[in-house]
Amino acid sequence: MLEIEEAIIVEGRYDIQTLKQFVNTVILQTGGFRIFKDKERLQMIRKIAEKRGILILTDSDGAGLTIRNFLKGAIPVSQVKHAYIPEILGKESRKRHASKAGTLGVEGMSQEILKNALVRAGATIVGEKHLEPIKKQLVKSDLYALGLSGQEGSEKRRKALLKQLNLPMYLSANALIDFLNAVSDRDEVFSIIKQIEK
Repeated sequence: MLEIEEAIIVEGRYDIQTLKQFVNTVILQTGGFRIFKDKERLQMIRKIAEKRGILILTDSDGAGLTIRNFLKGAIPVSQVKHAYIPEILGKESRKRHASKAGTLGVEGMSQEILKNALVRAGATIVGEKHLEPIKKQLVKSDLYALGLSGQEGSEKRRKALLKQLNLPMYLSANALIDFLNAVSDRDEVFSIIKQIEK
């Protein structure tokens, strides 16, 4: 069982069930888009974030990123860590049809993928030395230097990078920095861009 200091925020109850099989921490759900109007739930998340920090773990589709961005704007940056899952085509076994995006959500991910996502986001593992999320962080000027923002063909390069890393495609240049710093590091991104350009 993986014991984590931070609380984990997910979209729904099936995500909670999946995580509770191998993670021991407080796990809260947003209730999907209900979080936008549920002031009591948001207040509770803020209090927990202030006390122990939170890890946001939403699906890699457009809805998941919308919820993530809402929470990102509602909670101080210092209290939030972002864990991301890759875009994997498929559908959860309990569902009749695949999601609109055609990809698996948190509940459909393997324990190994979810554990890696939490650790790479910098989860504080109880009983272990604190794991540093990323040593060499990307900054906004790196995106420009790499041609990932503000230049002709930037969107195409961003999508090629995300595809290479097996990550969600629905990211703007601004969201890309947080995302890449959660799942990769500066040297790896520079190396991948060089390979893509060859």
